[in-house]
Amino acid sequence: VALQEKGLSFHIKTIDLDSGEHLQPTWQGYGQTRRVPLLQIDDFELSESSAIAEYLEDRFAPPTWERIYPLDLENRARARQIQAWLRSDLMPIREERPTDVVFAGAKKAPLTAEGKASAEKLFAMAEHLLVLGQPNLFGEWCIADTDLALMINRLVLHGDEVPERLVDYATFQWQRASVQRFIALSAKQSG
Repeated sequence: VALQEKGLSFHIKTIDLDSGEHLQPTWQGYGQTRRVPLLQIDDFELSESSAIAEYLEDRFAPPTWERIYPLDLENRARARQIQAWLRSDLMPIREERPTDVVFAGAKKAPLTAEGKASAEKLFAMAEHLLVLGQPNLFGEWCIADTDLALMINRLVLHGDEVPERLVDYATFQWQRASVQRFIALSAKQSG
């Protein structure tokens, strides 16, 4: 999504996570964190979504390139805080509702007690972060909106119970052109 927003040309190379391809020494990202996604620009490689987004914002900086983080310094810091929180907390949701629920329509077992507690924490934080009547976290879209919507959609698209306000937020965010292009590209790559 960040690459789409910046208007950068790119290609996606998929790897088979189920077979552990990312854990093989022959995989290009093995020397990084052995995780996906992996960004490669010339001889430079970088993994971890947040690090990639921040790097792209710095290397392809506004105003020449589209902005993916808020202009305001405090809001930019808060956006990065939200991204870090989404990636370091809420592990039961990430484990019980992996992204194949979102991108491939996979169905999983009902949420465990830990999954439900994690979902309640997500709901409480998201409702606190979102200003009533605003479609975005900071009055305008930023990459943290997409990350938060993805976490919420892990539950929404699986059919789990989610507060209506958060369903509306995630649905709105999911309609963004860059997100829809990414979803279409992901479907094309996996299909």
